Amino acid sequence: MYDLASPTVDRGRYADAVTPWEQESWRTAALGWVEAGLAAHGLRVTGRLQVRLRPWSVLVRVPVAGRAAVWFKANPQASGFEGALTAALARWVPEHVLEPLAVDADRGWSLLPDGGALFRDVLERETVQPRAWEDLLRRYASMQHALVPYAREIERLGVPSARTAELPEIFDTLLAEDTALRPDERARLDTLRPRLVDWCAELAASGIADSLDHSDLHDGQLFNPEPGRYTFFDWGDAAVSHPFCSLQVTARRACGRYGPEVLPRLRDAYLEPWTGAGHTAAELRRAAHLAWRLSALGRARAWGRLFPVAPGAAPLAGQSARTLLELTEDPPL
Repeated sequence: MYDLASPTVDRGRYADAVTPWEQESWRTAALGWVEAGLAAHGLRVTGRLQVRLRPWSVLVRVPVAGRAAVWFKANPQASGFEGALTAALARWVPEHVLEPLAVDADRGWSLLPDGGALFRDVLERETVQPRAWEDLLRRYASMQHALVPYAREIERLGVPSARTAELPEIFDTLLAEDTALRPDERARLDTLRPRLVDWCAELAASGIADSLDHSDLHDGQLFNPEPGRYTFFDWGDAAVSHPFCSLQVTARRACGRYGPEVLPRLRDAYLEPWTGAGHTAAELRRAAHLAWRLSALGRARAWGRLFPVAPGAAPLAGQSARTLLELTEDPPL
């Protein structure tokens, strides 16, 4: 049995966030489920659990005898699709993702194997050239391309729809519901709406079908267990949307490390898997330009997928509004 008094607990900057971990009955049920899931694979726990609590997830590192640790993750209801999505991706694109050891889709629980070194950790300990980022973007785009036929099935798993044609409606909802925007900021976004509608219509007409958008693919959301191998994970912010909306977060992280001069090569590496079906380089680059700006909508909406957040969780205050305001910024490509 687990000793519930023994785990180390990391709350980061979110000491006041309310998660299910505070409920003893929930902890007992969740950790019992973990034990059963491990037993089904002939595994058992050894050592102390390490718990990471955030407003968007409960994550538990579970040391296991004879192999690398496994990870239990619990999502809030609004991102409870993540376990089922991860399991489906393991069937459809197994070379790109983790295969869960167990999933409880109804409760938003998943048990995952260790994926090896985070790309972020590799960047800290080694000299990594920009071409590695080009390679991971090319591989990620290849995965998205392969997932286009599964877009409807992905939505049936509960993944939110943010299809290109729906983005103006999503914009209207976000604007109406966001109470953190100042009057002048709201006015700027209101003024932008006619142009946003035109951008969405142009992007929808580009001939690139909607697919899975990770929405937050940065160096801490992918594993790099060996050179040239990348495993994508953490799908709680995902949506079915224009696939090119994924480019912005990754490209910005790379530019922050190497400078803006790497951006054109990153963009073109990402676009390589989409060059078939008669699309010209100019057309693809224009679509990437539009999606770079419009990606703010999916990311702003994802900030609502949280456990209850108690007063005083200041780091989250206004985050959706700040992301929404990126719509007013000209893309750098």
